[in-house]
Amino acid sequence: MAKKLAFDKMLFTSVVALASFGLVMVYSASAAIARDLDPAINPFLVKQTLAAGVGLIFMATAMHIDYQILRRKWLVYALLGGIVVLLVAVLFSPAVNNARRWFFLGGISVQPSELAKLVLIPFLAYQIDRKWDRINQAQCLVPCLAIVGLLAGLLLLEPDMGTAVLLMTTAAVMLFLAGLAWRYVVTAFALSIPMLYLLVTMAPYRARRLGTFLRPDDDPLGSGFQISQSLIAVGSGGFSGLGLGQSLQKLYYLPHPHSDFVFSIVCEELGMIGALCLLALFGALIARGIRAGLRAPDRFGAFLAWGFTALLGIQALTHISVSLSLLPTKGIPLPFVSYGGSSLVSTLTAAGVILNVSQHG
Repeated sequence: MAKKLAFDKMLFTSVVALASFGLVMVYSASAAIARDLDPAINPFLVKQTLAAGVGLIFMATAMHIDYQILRRKWLVYALLGGIVVLLVAVLFSPAVNNARRWFFLGGISVQPSELAKLVLIPFLAYQIDRKWDRINQAQCLVPCLAIVGLLAGLLLLEPDMGTAVLLMTTAAVMLFLAGLAWRYVVTAFALSIPMLYLLVTMAPYRARRLGTFLRPDDDPLGSGFQISQSLIAVGSGGFSGLGLGQSLQKLYYLPHPHSDFVFSIVCEELGMIGALCLLALFGALIARGIRAGLRAPDRFGAFLAWGFTALLGIQALTHISVSLSLLPTKGIPLPFVSYGGSSLVSTLTAAGVILNVSQHG
């Protein structure tokens, strides 16, 4: 009799709980802005709910289609070629806030950078699996670094430095887990410092962000306004919070409270208790994702699980660090929670792949 596959219940529960919590927080954090746009209905909640529905369909599909299909060479390179075309095409799309990151189709926006996350990890897992005994040789490192560099370069042209760094960091974690020699790790770290310095100094707005991060109190009503208001929101929540829906910072004090700074609103409304519960859900997701990789029946499945787990974990850590002024301000969404259809669909799809691998443990 064929073995019946069963996915990780704790991992599934964590993902559904995070997505459900995200809908609640998007509704609460966007209430003031939504009321001015449409007093009868919250458009942010409607769009996020539709994205959640689509994302759950994609997650269910990813759970039930054997992940081994992503091991096929033609599919790996077809997906890679498709995302490169999209990342080039989006550079010719209309600019929004001086950035070209979205396609607009009938009132729906699609962000190719979110799709790039889903494509890069299967490619790296494929390369690591096929060239396991040559991880530190050019046959493996050259194609991996070339594709990561190509995708990161296209993202920097949008410009979207945050997602570019996120992709490079995730790739570095995967290669490190695959056994990348320490000499390459140290060299990459040493080279990343002048590279980041060059990227920051080449763009005046990035230099201003870095200066604001180092000295936020120099201009609290100007360049330091966002982070100052974020810290006020975090501090105002105290231990138990002001209560769900009772945030004051979302009343046009804190910019983008439902997306870039949703964690700050969580802290303000639900306090340290709510923030720790949210961190516990992410902790459970990451722990079970690591477990899925450890128990995977093959190397390809293991690196799929670890790659997507690293992606979600690093992204969550980055968003939270920005909200707490531990990193310079950057619009990185909190997975499953921040407003953004493309982000929610891609993160739910990534979770579906991890759940798929967990079934074969």
